[in-house]
Amino acid sequence: MSTDDDALVTALLEVIAAHGWRGVTPGRLSAASGIPAAELVARFPSRLGLLRTFGDHVMAQVEAGTVPGQGGTPRDRIFDVLMRGIDALQPHRAGMKRLMAGMYADPVLSGAMAPVFQRCMARMLDAAEIDSGGPLGALRAAGLVAVWIRTVNAWSKDESVDLGTTMAALDRALDRAEQAARSFGLAGGDLAPAAGPPPAA
Repeated sequence: MSTDDDALVTALLEVIAAHGWRGVTPGRLSAASGIPAAELVARFPSRLGLLRTFGDHVMAQVEAGTVPGQGGTPRDRIFDVLMRGIDALQPHRAGMKRLMAGMYADPVLSGAMAPVFQRCMARMLDAAEIDSGGPLGALRAAGLVAVWIRTVNAWSKDESVDLGTTMAALDRALDRAEQAARSFGLAGGDLAPAAGPPPAA
C-alpha cells in the first residue's frame, strides 16, 4: 500500500463517519485526502472500488505482522490474525461502525462488500497458514466471513481497553464455525481439513 492509499483509506472512513456510504463523493474524498478529485475519478469509476482498497489496507497490516512458521494450533493462528485485523480497524472505528450499519440497510452495499469480505478472509487464512485453495478453502473463507462480521459487530460496541468483549465474541464465533464445519464433515477440529470422509449419519 502506498502513502497515498493510506491517506485515501483514512479519508474514506472519515467521510463515511460524517456522511455515510452514500455521502462518499470525489470532492469530499479529495478534500479529506489531498488527492485530486480527477485522479480519484479516474482510478475509481465506481465507489465500490474503494471498498477493495480498504480491504487491501487492512490485510496489508495483518500480513505485515505474520511470522512464517508461527506455530500454535490453526485456531490459535486464525484468532491471532483476526485480532490483528481488528487492530487495523481501530483508527477507523467511527467510519467502520457507520459502514456496517449502512451495509445492513443497503442491499447494494451489502452485495458489494460480500466479495471483499470473501477475498480478505481467504488472505486471513493464508496469513494463519491454513489452506485457502480450492472449494474447501472457499468454504473456509465463507465461514470465516460470518466469524468476522460477528467479531466486528462486538468490537463496534466494545469500549474496553483490552478488547476483552471482542475477543470473547471471536472465541464464541470460532466455536460456532468449527461446530458447523464438523457437522458437514468439513473439518476435523481446530479449523483443520477433515482427515477422512464425513461420519455416517
